[in-house]
Amino acid sequence: MEIIQKYFTDLTDEQIEQFGQLEALYKEWNAQINVISRKDIDELYIRHVLHGLAIAKVQPFTAGSRILDVGTGGGFPGIPLAILFPEVQFVLVDAIGKKIKVVQAVADRIGLTNVSAHHMRAEKVKGEFDFIVSRAVTNMPDFVKWVRKKVAKKQNHELKNGILYLKGGDLTEELKDFIKAKLFPIPEYFEEEFFETKKVVYLPLKYKP
Repeated sequence: MEIIQKYFTDLTDEQIEQFGQLEALYKEWNAQINVISRKDIDELYIRHVLHGLAIAKVQPFTAGSRILDVGTGGGFPGIPLAILFPEVQFVLVDAIGKKIKVVQAVADRIGLTNVSAHHMRAEKVKGEFDFIVSRAVTNMPDFVKWVRKKVAKKQNHELKNGILYLKGGDLTEELKDFIKAKLFPIPEYFEEEFFETKKVVYLPLKYKP
């Protein structure tokens, strides 16, 4: 938990408490439904919580905006971002129902009222969003196909509406057709070795009715 406060120094008491509850909750659920790998559960705050919060370093979300988390798994990056931005609405979706069950249970237990979790594929999601976030659920060309008609027209942020994607490794080939994509290396924000090759990929998308 200290690792979160190291990089986010202005958390409220409620946010500190919410972040602090995550480890016990995920360990409890992981014993029933394996939503986080065994080796990662002991590194929850670095490998899942802080990793997801890298998106907030690239683009803090403004109050009233809407964020879609596609392939959220156990709730990452959506749950940590929802704690950090309580005045932002988050829609978390995953094609695996048991994972969404965990997401909803965690959100309910820590009192997140700005999260809705849904068992569905990304293509079926209705509505428009300022940003679509995700953590390496598929390659970028396929991901863009899933979400390209879900971007809101109105701009509320410094970055234009689009995708904020957590990905690692060499992305040259994967992003060759996306000339507007911009890479934000996570080591610019967090010094832990785990983030050495990891990035936030930003891709602006035009509104398509």
